[in-house]
Amino acid sequence: MKAILPADDRAAARPHPAVLPADEQRWVMQYLPLVKRIVNQLSLQANQVLDREDMEQIGLMGLLEGLRRYGEPDEHFARFAALRIRGAILDELRRQDWRPRQIRQQVHKFRDAVRKLSLQLGRPATEEEIQQYTGLTAEEYQSILMADTAEAIESLDELLQEGLEAADDSQGVEERVVSQKLLEQALSRLDERERLVLTLYYQYELSLKEIALVLEVSDARVCQISKQALSKAARFLTRER
Repeated sequence: MKAILPADDRAAARPHPAVLPADEQRWVMQYLPLVKRIVNQLSLQANQVLDREDMEQIGLMGLLEGLRRYGEPDEHFARFAALRIRGAILDELRRQDWRPRQIRQQVHKFRDAVRKLSLQLGRPATEEEIQQYTGLTAEEYQSILMADTAEAIESLDELLQEGLEAADDSQGVEERVVSQKLLEQALSRLDERERLVLTLYYQYELSLKEIALVLEVSDARVCQISKQALSKAARFLTRER
């Protein structure tokens, strides 16, 4: 995945001095609230596979790795670190197969049913129509939407993480600039509400439930908006690879 950066960004992307081992603890403590915010954000997706304490420990390891790769933190470090922290936690969740096969199968059947119903109607189906067609209760519908959205979030996170890894081998391009530009470019392809949802999720680390409260819409509606936005952003990043 490659990003073409303006000359001023390339000039600003010079490596920072390495963080001394004696200073690591101080920086870790300073960015501990960031770890806690991301753990809170991801805890609704974790499906009880990891408890909060374990997620925080994994997130701290991601933060420490980020410090060692980035160097002395500056105003861009928080965004870089957030992606590293999220990536570390999601990697562990994937390793533990955090969504059982049965849940994945239910999500795929749900997608097929929604697609079939929309084709029959000749338009996108409403929440009420989907629930009636699938026979799902409101709670079951919400649970499957959350699982479906979590899968889309994972896919986008993987693409952003690949962008960081590609930046490690880039000549003259610092990875903190690449990660920021990739996300900004992907967000620019979205409509206003989709862009707002992903901005609140990735840059302000709000959970989907918190975003629903901010926008004053249902959790299900936030899932629908975020799924659309994530799909568009992922398609853009895939084309840029």
